[in-house]
Amino acid sequence: MTESARTFGDVATKLLFENARVRIWEMKMQPGEVGGLHRHEADHILVQISGDRMAVLPEPDTAGPYTAYLEADVVPGQYFFVPRGGIERALNVGKQPYHELLIELKD
Repeated sequence: MTESARTFGDVATKLLFENARVRIWEMKMQPGEVGGLHRHEADHILVQISGDRMAVLPEPDTAGPYTAYLEADVVPGQYFFVPRGGIERALNVGKQPYHELLIELKD
């Protein structure tokens, strides 16, 4: 599918803060919920708050680090640095609601 034929949404559920250097988002997803298609245009840090298992559904043309379906346990307090470029959806494959903070680093 061409990029112009897709509609991209926000990278998370709710924008909590933004200034010239960072954007801080909150992501909340219920079990079985699939997030909207989004593109990560900035390097970012994910901080897991709660949940049990999540997956990423990358698009074929993603330029991010996750190029194939990936499923992993949630570890509250764990954080990841993720380089920009991902085109994907998130999927809560767990039995618990998922909660994270996503901090985008602006250039």
